[in-house]
Amino acid sequence: MSSSTVITNIATLVTNDPSLGDGSPLGLVQDAAVVIDGDRVVWTGESRKAPATDNRVDAGGRAVLPGFVDSHSHLVFAGDRTQEFNARMSGRSYTAGGIRTTVAATRAASDAELEANLTRYLAEALRQGTTTFETKSGYGLTVEDESRALRIAARHTDEVTYLGAHIVSPDFEGDPAAYVALVTGEMLDACAPHARWIDVFCEKGAFDGDQARAILTAGQAKGLHPRVHANQLSYGPGVQLAVELDAASADHCTHLTDADVDALAHSRTVATLLPGAEFSTRAEWPDARRLLDAGATVALSTDCNPGSSFTSSVPFCIALAVRDMRMTPDEAVWSATAGGAAALRRTDIGRLSPGACADLTLLDAPSHVHLAYRPGVPLVSGVWRRGVRVV
Repeated sequence: MSSSTVITNIATLVTNDPSLGDGSPLGLVQDAAVVIDGDRVVWTGESRKAPATDNRVDAGGRAVLPGFVDSHSHLVFAGDRTQEFNARMSGRSYTAGGIRTTVAATRAASDAELEANLTRYLAEALRQGTTTFETKSGYGLTVEDESRALRIAARHTDEVTYLGAHIVSPDFEGDPAAYVALVTGEMLDACAPHARWIDVFCEKGAFDGDQARAILTAGQAKGLHPRVHANQLSYGPGVQLAVELDAASADHCTHLTDADVDALAHSRTVATLLPGAEFSTRAEWPDARRLLDAGATVALSTDCNPGSSFTSSVPFCIALAVRDMRMTPDEAVWSATAGGAAALRRTDIGRLSPGACADLTLLDAPSHVHLAYRPGVPLVSGVWRRGVRVV
C-alpha cells in the first residue's frame, strides 16, 4: 500500500499550473505544500490548508520545483574528446567531423562499459535535479552498434531516440546514398523496437533536407516520431522540415530566418535550445527572446555529449540562458521543466499539480531565481523521483 507524504514550509513552489498559483506561467505558490501519494502528486496549495498525511517533510523555507526534463542528450558513448576541446579553446572551429572520434571509441567498448558510462552520467544528472531524460544512439553507425546502444538506453529511460543519421558512417565515406539506405532499411528494422523517437542531424557535413526527410518518414512508417537536429551550424531546411513532419522538437535553432521563427510559433514543434553547445564551442547564441516574443514554445536541455556540450547540469544551462540568451529566470525554469515535457509530448511531468508524476527538486534557496542568480553553486539539496526521495 502506498503512503502519503506532505512536503510543507515551502517558501516558493513552482507548479507550472497558473490556475494553482499567482496566475503566471510558473503558477507560483508562496508558503506552500505538496502532497504525494505513491508516485503521484495529489494536492498542492498553501501550507496552512494542507490535508493530513502519513508522513511530513519540512522544506525549511526553501523552494520546490518540478524535476528538470532533459529532452536532448547523447549518453551512450565511450571515450572523451579532451584534446579536441582544448584545441577548440585555442582557436580551432567546431565542425560535425569530431563525432567520428567518439564513433571509434564507442564501437570498441563493451556493452558493460557503455552502460557503466551511461549510469554514471545519469546519476550525475539526478544529483542536479534531472528526473526525466531523453537519450540517443548515434555513436555506433552500424546495425549492431546502433541497436545495442538503444537496448542499453531503454533499460534506463522510456525516452529513447534512434539517431543512426548522426553523420554518414566512416564506412560509407563517399557514398552517402548507400548509408541513407542502410539507416532507413536494415538499421531501422533493428532499432525501431527499442526506440520511441527518430532523429537526424540536418546540417552541412551531415544530412541535407531530402536525405533527412527520407530518414524521418521511414521512421514514421515504423511508428517512430520525429525530432530534428536543426539549424545549429548554419541556416538550412531543418526547422521547416521539423514543422512539416510535426516533429516534437527542432533542436539547437541557432540560425533562424523569420520564416523559421514563424513556422515554429504556429506549430506544435518545440524549439529546444542547448546553450551548453554554444558555451563549449564559442558559437553564436540562439536568440531565445526572438522565439519567445513570436509565441514559440521553448525548451532548455543540456545536449550532454563528449564533443560539443559535456555537461549534465540543467541548472548551468538555465544560468547560461538567462545571461546570454535573453531569457528571464522564470522563462528559463519553465523551459527546463514544462518546456522539456512539451518537447517529449508528455503531460505527466514538468508540473506539480494533481495527477502529475511526483518528480520534485528541492533547492537550498528560497526561490527558483537563485538557479540563475547563483550560477555554478550546487543548489539542489533534494530530489524525489516517482514519489521516492533519491537525493
